[in-house]
Amino acid sequence: MTDLSAVKAALKAQEIETPSWGYGNSGTRFKVFAQEGVPRDPYEKIEDAAQVHAATGVAPRVSLHIPWDRVDDFAALAAFARERGLQVGAVNSNTFQDDDFRLGSVAHADPKVRRKAVEHLLECVDIMDATGSRDLKLWFADGTNYPGQDDITGRQDRLAEALAEVYARLGDEQRMILEYKLFEPAFYHTDVPDWGTSYAHCLKLGPKAKVVVDTGHHAPGTNIEFIVAFLLREDRLGAFDFNSRFYADDDLMVGSADPFQLFRILHEVAKNDGFAPGRQVAFMLDQCHNIEGKIPAVIRSVMNVQEATAKALLVDLDALRSAQSAGDVLGANAVLMDAYNTDVRPLLREVRQEQGLDPDPLAAYRATGWQQRIVADRVGGTQAGWGA
Repeated sequence: MTDLSAVKAALKAQEIETPSWGYGNSGTRFKVFAQEGVPRDPYEKIEDAAQVHAATGVAPRVSLHIPWDRVDDFAALAAFARERGLQVGAVNSNTFQDDDFRLGSVAHADPKVRRKAVEHLLECVDIMDATGSRDLKLWFADGTNYPGQDDITGRQDRLAEALAEVYARLGDEQRMILEYKLFEPAFYHTDVPDWGTSYAHCLKLGPKAKVVVDTGHHAPGTNIEFIVAFLLREDRLGAFDFNSRFYADDDLMVGSADPFQLFRILHEVAKNDGFAPGRQVAFMLDQCHNIEGKIPAVIRSVMNVQEATAKALLVDLDALRSAQSAGDVLGANAVLMDAYNTDVRPLLREVRQEQGLDPDPLAAYRATGWQQRIVADRVGGTQAGWGA
């Protein structure tokens, strides 16, 4: 039987990083939907992230996105976060919204454009220095739309050169985590389309370079848990970007489309010691809440990850390995299904109570009156949103 005390301890130690952009306005390619009370600057985003941490107890870090979260004094922003019980998490670069990057950024054929992109990445490392952030998270929209548009091999060379320069700038305790995406906005080929490409670049860069697995960035039917298991085996899994999708990169709430997939992924994390602090795997959300309330959606997302994690931790690994060794196909599958079909909500309520938290994080948030307060107070100014 699984040691419930160990499961509880692991759940209490869990940390889930929330995205600053998840608190702003977002939408589809057709429309961005504004909501009342949305933050108007990075400071208000941090205030909202603090509400999520207060309700859940497991969300102590918030990711920044540059230039969306640019401020005059990043050290002051980090101090503001610490005063509210938070730390600055990953610093996310943006090389996809400047007109100069229409044909690419670090892989662009023009050295002047590549230089501009690299300088932005170096600026992000400066921000890491000022905030105490550990991770520089890189996602590139670079690629081509038409056959023959550019040299595919040459673009890989340019990408590698840029990554090497930025990697050399990292401090001893800092990391570069490289994300991949199958397609979009480049429709013929993408310069970092899959985990293998990211992994290959990370291997050449060195041990401070790791792969980011975004759960929405794969072809339909991709076995994401295999990728996770492989990268953990090679000690190259740096972070997750958790979300859900039905067709492509929808950025829906994690666990909403396929909770069984999330469980399978976290089973591989648990089985391969991915929750151990020494592995330094960052569990981050990357979502845009289009039609649902921002803060409640982030809280619900954190709870979804907690529930899938609890089920993964309940897998009887001794029984699983015994069945696997005996070639008992159905028996091994039954061990996994028993854990997945367990209602872990009572266990999580108990864990929260032991931490001095309300057993129902959403009810706890509603009781604060924070939503009514920000609707009344955040009138005027420019609301934060995707791309702003």
